[in-house]
Amino acid sequence: MDIDFSEINYLVDPCSRTLHADYEQFLLSLIGLTVIDINGENNDEWRVISTLLHGDEPSGLIGIHRWLTAENTLPRPKTNIRIIISSVEAATHQHLFHHRYMPDGIDLNRCFNEQSIRQSEYQDNQHLNGYVERARLIAHAIREVNPKAIIDIHNTSGNCPAFAVSTLISPNVLSITSYFCDTLLLSDIRIGGLMEVDFPCPVVTIECGGKMDDQAHDVAFKGIKQFAQCDSQCALPQDKAVQILYKPLRLTIKPDRKLSFSKHDENYSGVTLRDNIEQFNYGGCCDGLVLGWLDDKGLENLEMLNDQGVNVIDKYFRVDENKLLCASNLKIFMASTEKDIARSDCLFYVVNNVSNFL
Repeated sequence: MDIDFSEINYLVDPCSRTLHADYEQFLLSLIGLTVIDINGENNDEWRVISTLLHGDEPSGLIGIHRWLTAENTLPRPKTNIRIIISSVEAATHQHLFHHRYMPDGIDLNRCFNEQSIRQSEYQDNQHLNGYVERARLIAHAIREVNPKAIIDIHNTSGNCPAFAVSTLISPNVLSITSYFCDTLLLSDIRIGGLMEVDFPCPVVTIECGGKMDDQAHDVAFKGIKQFAQCDSQCALPQDKAVQILYKPLRLTIKPDRKLSFSKHDENYSGVTLRDNIEQFNYGGCCDGLVLGWLDDKGLENLEMLNDQGVNVIDKYFRVDENKLLCASNLKIFMASTEKDIARSDCLFYVVNNVSNFL
């Protein structure tokens, strides 16, 4: 499929015919990067909702479509709402919501920092300039309305409870998080994501849960509805207490190492993770817990870089014989048995099992 990376399509207060009867028909009616503007009670203020930066993460689109079509008329939010639907081509390629990005493409949510993307594994991709251009268009579409808040809605790569991620903590960040979930990861990881762009307002990434989970779609819908309807005259009201987890790290497998999943040690080369690894997304991992098995290269198969670029994996994991063990009490997020995502993104995120509530 040829993509026109310079194209951006605008809809303003779309009618029911444009929105179609269900979200699948609506998605199939879109052509490329699409912006939808919904007029609110306060026409001088904007909020932004981003979704489908990854084409295989449907909850944001499902939640948006449900919010727009729940009544006989369009909702009337407290402020204007700009909705940005990004990777339409990937989401509709072959099977709906099957591709994170196009088979010959790159991850759009790694293209918002041009310096980092040109130093990454994507630097030789023939479509690099196109995806960087689309990222610029998205950032421009956000800046031109000078929003007071931005949410970027995703699904987790594996089955996982909903959580939020931000680069800073403020009362509004905590409030926005509370509309969707009760856990916030404060992150300084720089991978070229939309969240890292220096917008003059709170930017919160919402991970709604697994993409096949109806509850994740419900999290998106209810959070969007509350985000759109909360009063804009003062600081956004917080819905519930939020647990804050500090500075997650990404556990990655080195590019030339084999990755497998199994119930038992099969003496595979490289790294073998437990095939039920996703269950640990739902709670803490205790010191000594077996997460998988390693070949004779041990922890050399893996990497976990801190914010200084130092590999600190031995502070979090250890090897006993060939078992991969937690070296302390940890929380893990986004563990997935989808090999392509685990290899291209990370095996999972890790934080120390220490947190605050605000």
